[in-house]
Order: sequence, then structure tokens, then C-alpha cells
Amino acid sequence: MYSDEDLNSAVAAGALSAEAAANFRTHMSRMRHLPHASEEDFRLLNSFNDIFVSIGIVILLVALGAIGQALAGVIAPDPVWWDQSKLAWDSAEYQAALAAYNAADDRNGSASAMLAGLFIAAAAWPLALFFTARRRMALPSIGLLLAFVGGVAACAVGAGMLAFDNPSDDSLMAVLMAGAGLLAAGAAWLHWRRFMVPITVATGSAAVAGTVLALIAAALGPENQGDGVMLVLILVAGLALFAFAMRWDVSDRARTTRRSDVAFWLHLTAAPMIAHPIFALLGVTGGDNPGVGAALGVLGVYIAFGLVALATDRRALLVSALAYVLFALTFLLREFGAVELNFALTALVIGSALLSLSAFWQPIRRAVVTLLPAGLQAMLPVTEEAGFTSGRTASPT
Repeated sequence: MYSDEDLNSAVAAGALSAEAAANFRTHMSRMRHLPHASEEDFRLLNSFNDIFVSIGIVILLVALGAIGQALAGVIAPDPVWWDQSKLAWDSAEYQAALAAYNAADDRNGSASAMLAGLFIAAAAWPLALFFTARRRMALPSIGLLLAFVGGVAACAVGAGMLAFDNPSDDSLMAVLMAGAGLLAAGAAWLHWRRFMVPITVATGSAAVAGTVLALIAAALGPENQGDGVMLVLILVAGLALFAFAMRWDVSDRARTTRRSDVAFWLHLTAAPMIAHPIFALLGVTGGDNPGVGAALGVLGVYIAFGLVALATDRRALLVSALAYVLFALTFLLREFGAVELNFALTALVIGSALLSLSAFWQPIRRAVVTLLPAGLQAMLPVTEEAGFTSGRTASPT
């Protein structure tokens, strides 16, 4: 399996002409009856060897993390449980011994997180030098990137909690989490500079968003961090990531370079940060019956998401909101008397709608995009590619 980046590399190396690469993309578009830009290609597997190597990497990193946790006892020894029968549970001696035990256990946990994260991050980088830089393996590259960034974040959190002796103050804890997020974003930037794995930008952006949210939470204080406030902040962060994703999309409207892959992962990251707060604010995530108005609101939001997905030629919003619309439609059918078959009817309606949308995605998208201002159309992914004809009888050019 060869990606657009492989084709571009072959053209740059002179192994393939630019015209041949363009003809190949046009041929594949005709074969699939869909313009290349609408495929939303992303490479997860080159071959089964990706899975084989990924399993080995996971086993190795888990072992290194366990070794780090075991060595944490040198810095912060495991607490020893004492004979409780010698102390009354309500005595001052018992409470003091319990507090000392919990403090020692917290220190050991912090040291375990620090050393486990350090060992995992330290191993992920040289592994990426081989499996990412040399072998260009897709799934192992994604796993190693997440291990490196996650290891740096875990190490930072553990070190911060160890330095401040496991702070109980919520604001200080938020600052520590913000610092860990900032270090994780820096780790993602270093990884991107060296390896340029497309998911790295989304990972670093999520870390930056987490850092900003943590700092705002620390500034607001626990008393001002209501569910609605944090949901709005997460929604704003999701919209910012969506705008950032569109910036990458605009730079590659034909979706033939790595920039399109970067945009894909950014859209995938932004979608749940947009969908969940909106539906939570509508009251459909609390587990109770949302009410007819809220359920209809969910359907309206999902239609709006569909229009945005068609315009941007990205399906992440539709996928992220699917569980909410299934819940809302099931509730509405039950309210209108279809108790016995409410879930079956919901699945039938949603499944049919999604398959129909997929089958006629391109003509529906073309109709939606043509209604937009010309300036906005020029920023969106192309609706037609040169040489592409959607009919089965299209002849080569």
C-alpha cells in the first residue's frame, strides 16, 4: 500500500514523473467513482508486519514502565502497612500512622509515574529512529509518537507531584498539569521536527489546548469551575483546533501531501471537543430523559454538523456526534409510541442515512458548496479534480 507521500517522494527522487503520479491518482479516482480529495486517506497499516512490530513495541514499553515503577522504590520506598490491632481506629496514633502511610504511598506513586514515563520516552525515541525514520512503518510510528509524548507528560506530572509532595490544592494541581501539558507539547514539536508523523501536530495541539484549559481552571479556582463553564471552554478549544485544521486543509485543497494527513488528525481531535460540549449543554449526557425539545435540538445540531462535514469534506464531526443522535432519535421514537422497535427503527434510519450520504457524498457536497460565497469555495477542498469523471463510462485523458 502506497500513500500520497510515497508518490510525492518517488516524484522528488525521479523514480516517477509528476505526470505519471497525477495519472495514477486520476485512474484510482475513476476506479472508485470518487475524487481523490474526498477519500480522506490516512495510512494506519502498511502490512501485517505493522501489527507484529506494534505488539513487540507495546510489550517492550510496558516492561520498561514496570522496571521504572520497580526502581521508584529507591527514591520513594513502598509504605509498610502496620499491625492495626495495636491501635484503636479512632485514636490519634492511628490517624497519624494512616496519614503517614498515605503520604508514603502517594510519593511512591509519583516516583513510579516519573520513572516509568522517563523510561518509556527514552526508549520510544531511538525506536522511532529505526521504525519511523528508516522503515517508515505507519502504526508503529503512531504508537511510538504517543508513547514518547505520553511518557514525557507522565514524567513531568510525577516529578511535579514529587517535588510538591502531592499537593492537595486544586489550583496548584492545575498548574502542575498545565506544566506537564506544555512539556508534552514541546516533546511533540521535537518529534515533529525529526520524524514528521502526521498525528504529531494533533497531539501537540491537544497538549497546548490542555495546558491553556488547565491554566484557566487554575485562574478561575474550584468555586468557579462549574460544568457549564468548563464545557464552554472545551468547546472554544475545539473550535480553535477546527480552525487550525482548516488552515492545513486550505494549504492542500487537492489532498496530495502530508499536510492533508495532518489536517485529518486535527479534525479527528477537534470533533469530540466540539460535539460533546454542545450535546452536554443540551442535556443529553446526564443519563436522564432529555426531553423532546433537547432531542430535536440534537437532530438539528447533527444536520448542521452534516452541512459542515460536506462543505469541508471531513467526516469526523458526523462520527463523533453519532452516539448522541442515536440516543436522541431512540428517545423520540419511544415518546411517539414506537416502544418495541425504537432502537431497531433508530438504527435503520441512521444506518440508511449514513449509507445514502456516503453513496451520494460528492453530488450532495457539490450542491452544498455551490451555495457558499465564491471566496469561501476557493478555500475548501476541490469538488472536482482535473480529468475525473464520476460516471462509469469515463474515458482516459
